[in-house]
Amino acid sequence: MSLRRIGLRDFVIVEQLEVDFQTGFTALTGETGAGKSILIDALQLVLGHRADTGFVRQGASRAELMAEFDTPATLEGFLSDNDMPGEETLLLRRVIDAQGKSKFWINGVPATATQLRSIAGALVDIHGQHAWQGLTQPESVRQLLDAYAGADSTPTQRAYAQWRSADKALQQARSMEETHQRERERLLWQIAEIDKLAPGPQEWEELNTQHGRLSNAQALMDAANNAIASLEGEDGGAITQVNRSLHALQDQAHVEPGFSAMAESLESCLAQLEDVMRSLNGYLRHAELDPDKLEQLDQRLGSWISLARRYKRAPEDLPALLQGWHAELLALEASSDMVQLTKNAQQAQEAYQKVAATLSQARQQAAKRLSKAITAAMQDLGMAGGRFVAQVSPAREPRSDGIDDVELLVAGHPGTDPKPIAKVASGGELSRISLAIAISTSQLGQAPTLIFDEIDSGIGGAVADSVGRVMRALGRDRQVLAVTHLAQVAARGDHHLLVAKQRSKGGTTSHIRTVADDERINEIARMLGGENLSATSRAHAQEMIAGGMNDR
Repeated sequence: MSLRRIGLRDFVIVEQLEVDFQTGFTALTGETGAGKSILIDALQLVLGHRADTGFVRQGASRAELMAEFDTPATLEGFLSDNDMPGEETLLLRRVIDAQGKSKFWINGVPATATQLRSIAGALVDIHGQHAWQGLTQPESVRQLLDAYAGADSTPTQRAYAQWRSADKALQQARSMEETHQRERERLLWQIAEIDKLAPGPQEWEELNTQHGRLSNAQALMDAANNAIASLEGEDGGAITQVNRSLHALQDQAHVEPGFSAMAESLESCLAQLEDVMRSLNGYLRHAELDPDKLEQLDQRLGSWISLARRYKRAPEDLPALLQGWHAELLALEASSDMVQLTKNAQQAQEAYQKVAATLSQARQQAAKRLSKAITAAMQDLGMAGGRFVAQVSPAREPRSDGIDDVELLVAGHPGTDPKPIAKVASGGELSRISLAIAISTSQLGQAPTLIFDEIDSGIGGAVADSVGRVMRALGRDRQVLAVTHLAQVAARGDHHLLVAKQRSKGGTTSHIRTVADDERINEIARMLGGENLSATSRAHAQEMIAGGMNDR
């Protein structure tokens, strides 16, 4: 058992309501307009479905909804990961205010609608009366078959995305190949032009220094000679004059001791002058006038300046410019590596084809099993000789969900060819086929509770009797709740809930209660013959209930 209790306050036309649920098959019935689906709506809202202000009872400030379940083992990890108490029961609450805003709780801990929706599949599996409509939509059909096959399409979707990305990169590279080729040629030409100059990192500064020396060599040599003449002239040279002064002081130092310190200073000055003299002579020995070398330097500097002007750069920036062009060329060649891009796209395509083929094989095998199971269920639902075919065919082009088109075909009668389910005209057939699918796939989910919301609409007679037997059989293994208008279905319930409206001065409210014995007989009789109960209808109802009990 999973669903234990639902509690409602100020919800639509419910003022206050609390319903307990049992194991087995529970039928939920009531007059048209009584609100038979109100419990289903409330359950979906508690599980995170979208709400609006229309769910708050007129005159109330808010609606309160509660659902209590046995805690499935599959949710223990979820509760632990979200710091929620792991208890024997799982209590879900939702409050909807008059503005349509909601708050959620799981075991007393604030939660989000996303969290509630994420755990819904582990609690209930709801099949609605319009479920067949989704079976005409390719995406829904593929999801149904994949679920039946136990196949995960995520690897195929991921491989498809990687393939499309690699192929897009290849196509973009192809479309840009001509542009890239022109850019490569431009860079190669520019690089070759500057490579002829081969500018060194510090060469510009060195060239300017050398050129400055050679272009001023004569003036520098004249300055050095003049300085030498001033220092060592025999009569008036600075060295000679200092030397004379030194001797004069030394000769009288015995008379005036202070001359000794002065003489030492002159000795130091004389030594410095002699050092300068030696340096100047050394400079003149190595100095040269070299017009040829000066011309070479002029040409080299001119080449630097010419290239710098052409590319609108400072001459000293040419080495960095050349290095930048080499980097651009490498990046361009890497981005335009058609061989590698083609290889990447081929590998990605092969990876996609591999996982898509595996998924397709699983679908084809599951389609046979599903076709057989639903065909068998159709026989139990009054469609003797009918056939159901889950048809898997190659798609026109690969997609993120695989390489298959999946379509559901039905033949409602013996000797007829299966046709797409969307073209089956009879509403009764659609309802029965939808029910057959629901029954055949009911074991797919983890949810211990199955809910059928008027899925038996449009059928009656012997078929309705078959539906009742099927519902009861499902209830032996799982908790089943069916909203039904068929007496044949309701009569086979292990339990019976009756929905009724009550009118008062304060308005109309809806109530739900468990019925048994005479009350249940009366409700089944009403479903058979209307409000005017007769002994015949009551007797018939009693027989139906007794027959349902015999199915146990």
